[in-house]
Amino acid sequence: MKIICSRVKLKAIQLIGFISLVLLSAVGQMLLPSFLAQMISHGVATGANHVVWIYAAIMAAITIVSCIISLLSVKLASYISTDFAAQLRDQVFSKVQSFSAAEMDKFGTASLITRSTSDITNVQNFLTLLLRVGLLAPMMAAAGLVFSAATGGKVSSVLLVAIPVLLVVLTVIMVLASRFSIRLRKKLDQINRLFLESLEGVRVIRAFNKQKAESKRFENVNADYAMTAMTAGRITSLLMPAISVIFGVTTAAVLGMGTYYVSTGAMEVASLVANSQYISMVLTSVMMLSLVIMMFPTSYACAKRIAEVLKTESSIRDGSFPLDRRPMRATVEFRHVTFAYPGADEPILKDVSFISHPGEITAIIGGTGRGKSSILKLIPRLYDPMFGEVLIDGINAKEYHTKDLRSLIGYVPQKNVLFSGDIADNLNFGKEDGTENDWKRAAKLACADEFICKKPRGYHDPIAQGGTNLSGGQRQRMAIARAIIKRPEIYVFDDSFSALDMKTDRQLRQNLKETIGDATVIMVAQRVSTIMDADRILVVDDGQIVGNDTHEQLLKTCPLYREIAEIQLGKEAL
Repeated sequence: MKIICSRVKLKAIQLIGFISLVLLSAVGQMLLPSFLAQMISHGVATGANHVVWIYAAIMAAITIVSCIISLLSVKLASYISTDFAAQLRDQVFSKVQSFSAAEMDKFGTASLITRSTSDITNVQNFLTLLLRVGLLAPMMAAAGLVFSAATGGKVSSVLLVAIPVLLVVLTVIMVLASRFSIRLRKKLDQINRLFLESLEGVRVIRAFNKQKAESKRFENVNADYAMTAMTAGRITSLLMPAISVIFGVTTAAVLGMGTYYVSTGAMEVASLVANSQYISMVLTSVMMLSLVIMMFPTSYACAKRIAEVLKTESSIRDGSFPLDRRPMRATVEFRHVTFAYPGADEPILKDVSFISHPGEITAIIGGTGRGKSSILKLIPRLYDPMFGEVLIDGINAKEYHTKDLRSLIGYVPQKNVLFSGDIADNLNFGKEDGTENDWKRAAKLACADEFICKKPRGYHDPIAQGGTNLSGGQRQRMAIARAIIKRPEIYVFDDSFSALDMKTDRQLRQNLKETIGDATVIMVAQRVSTIMDADRILVVDDGQIVGNDTHEQLLKTCPLYREIAEIQLGKEAL
């Protein structure tokens, strides 16, 4: 909670106002038993009915005022906790946005979703209960003990046994419940991860008729979560019966001792009634506090998981080199770069070196899983290399602020991601103030205008979440158009032409070649026909560059490239 409270600031004036309301409410409730004792002593015992009515009116007024104050305090508590959760959610979202791909891999998508939704909601509910009950109950209990000792004498000594027993029971139950709460949150992550996988892969599941297998897998995880939840529930369910037993025994002991002292004349009936009211108030306050204690283990586990996100620093640190002092433009160079993904047994890239100049197209080809996409991820600093340097315009990429660095790059990832909204909104991801002319130019260059023009609302036609209302080729062309509208100095295409037919592929490459100007293009491709006209082709095998030349020269000097070309184009064509 320390980390969370240091990031989220509550307004002092709201807290002061809330505490004042709680104090007034506590004072009002404390006065009622005292006035009840006065009513019995000066009204009931003497038969003075007018005194009884006066005290009844006073008690009714105090009750009404206390209710109004309580209503205001509850409303303010809800506002404070809601504002706290909103700020915390913003903090978590901003922190996640700053994460590199390494931190995203560490936490996982499902876990981050759980932490930013369910976990924050649990903390919010706990804070609401803490403000409404956690502050009032201790005040009521402390005041009740003082007034009970003042009015009850020896009868109040019952609390010296009851309260320690109650505290021991609460502590034991809380410690046991907290262990299961942490396990429960982790198992909830597993459920969310499996559910997310099932939603994203629903078409594959149906295509392979794996609905029953996936349902069985979910049932197993769900059953495991249910068993843990039931165990935690059994432990916390012991709390209320234990409190009820202690409450009942204490009340019986107070009334028994009080009756004896009243019969011997050592205590007045009015004092006994007031004292029993104060003792009931103390025990009720402890019972109310137990509700907070019951929620504490789960809330603590949630807060710990949220704090873990907030205190995690991105492995990508910003530099401070200004863009206007770059010695070159649109130049990418790798110098003896070695890179491994977090937790990997061995590097995926080993001593990679090449340079791409302005106006050139550098293509990368090779077998599956050989490190082609990994090269591209290092350019916008989605990851940083273990050894070596990635130079952008002659300066180590680490020297730039990441926002400045990425402003130079138009990146089209291997998995094309579109966002809910319309076509124009998605294109403006590349240029926030893009106009309709910008949209049309980018769409035309990306060969996306042919299907956009057929849409009922054109560039304002809606896009579903993830672009599911578009085909794979349409999503790919939209992603390319989004990069083109940015007019970057460096284009990075990660296998961005694989879903295009040969005609569209050729037309799109021709459009790029005619319009990139002094920009440099670095692309990963699977088809030799896509990269034949590139100024430079890098052949990657087992994380190393085994060929670096033009198409014609590689056919003569690189056996691996010639083998790929022969398989795709045929020996006769070569």
